[in-house]
Amino acid sequence: MAYRWFKKVDVDEAIVVIMNSLDEQNELPQWLVRTIQAAIEDSDPAMVKYFYEELGEYAPKAMIVFEGRGGAD
Repeated sequence: MAYRWFKKVDVDEAIVVIMNSLDEQNELPQWLVRTIQAAIEDSDPAMVKYFYEELGEYAPKAMIVFEGRGGAD
């Protein structure tokens, strides 16, 4: 079963994990990139849009990793 976002809090939790990973390792581990990619592909488009909005605000360094993966305008 793929990881999906059903509510904004699900996205918020993903953003916190991304922020923490960047703070601790200055990069995103591949398992996290794959997990987030699965959520981008399998979640409601409204949740994906919210993810990109929040990512741009709270972890803009990670935008390059996820741009072009399903919803960044």
